[in-house]
Amino acid sequence: MKKELVGLSLDELKKELESIGQKAFRAKQLWQWIYNKGETDFDKMSSLSKDFRSELKEKYTVTHPEIILEQISTDGTRKWLMRFKDGAEIESVFIPEEDCGAVCVSTQVGCAQGCKFCNTGTQKLMRNLTAAEIVGQVMAARDALHEWPTKTDENRLLSNVVFMGMGEPLYNFDNVKTAIGILNDGDGMAISKRKITVSTAGRADKIPELADLGVKLAISLHAPNNELRNKLMPINRKFSLEELMAACKEYQKRCERRHFITMAYVLLKDVNDSLECAKELTELVKGLEVKFNLIPFHPWEGCPFEPSSNNQIHRFAKFLEDKWFAAPIRRTRGEDIMAACGQLKTEHNKKC
Repeated sequence: MKKELVGLSLDELKKELESIGQKAFRAKQLWQWIYNKGETDFDKMSSLSKDFRSELKEKYTVTHPEIILEQISTDGTRKWLMRFKDGAEIESVFIPEEDCGAVCVSTQVGCAQGCKFCNTGTQKLMRNLTAAEIVGQVMAARDALHEWPTKTDENRLLSNVVFMGMGEPLYNFDNVKTAIGILNDGDGMAISKRKITVSTAGRADKIPELADLGVKLAISLHAPNNELRNKLMPINRKFSLEELMAACKEYQKRCERRHFITMAYVLLKDVNDSLECAKELTELVKGLEVKFNLIPFHPWEGCPFEPSSNNQIHRFAKFLEDKWFAAPIRRTRGEDIMAACGQLKTEHNKKC
């Protein structure tokens, strides 16, 4: 069976080539073809010798996930249903802005966290994604956007990567770490660490290690106290808010450069949207440099929660802003194609 080269770190690629008698410097050439030019056909890697290309064809593959469905929202957001070699499917989303664009990648097939307001959490966890499958989502997005070879930051449509899709990234930490290293490499996809964000539902023990990777951190918070968060997010029973906040402080202590932590907060009518909840939030995050990202709830079939009113969302935001916190209200993107926050669920499972 041929071995997949996508997903190997540069050091791993060097060792792989050395194992078949090739010089280590060949790895850099191959790396650039795979990650800078996005080439999947060894025959088209013209700077490599003919014999080397023949050997690569015989022993290896370079594949991107198959996009089996693309949906485009009225606001320009794109959602892709992607399929991997074993038939597993996930969804990825591209959100364009005027001067940039972010691809939201998944890290697991399904999710085991069971957050009560999240549609993705109703899909059982099937498995972790490999580093190749994580990186492959960005590569497939670049295929769809015609963004090969790698462009400069000023010109590229896809400038940011957010680990906010299906699954909990910190329960697949090793593969996420490898993927970040590949995405960040300047000779390949060249996505700056400042433009990579990892979101977690609250696996506190792994959060400080993200500082060592140099990427930004987002916390799916959604409640200001343990009693309410235990009801909404089962992970809080394992990692309490006290542990979570301590981990966030350690993250900021370790960061080489100043990184505000984004606290994502979905507003649920009569559940977590009171001004008392807002006051509790300001107390909870004392000692941290944070910004809140207030998210209107996106209803889905079978969910018992309702969205907060627009007036209440703005009252909540104003309370936080009056306490000198940045608290922008996220503009809903891709809701008409079920691509908004908490709506991802693979097409296969929707039909079952």
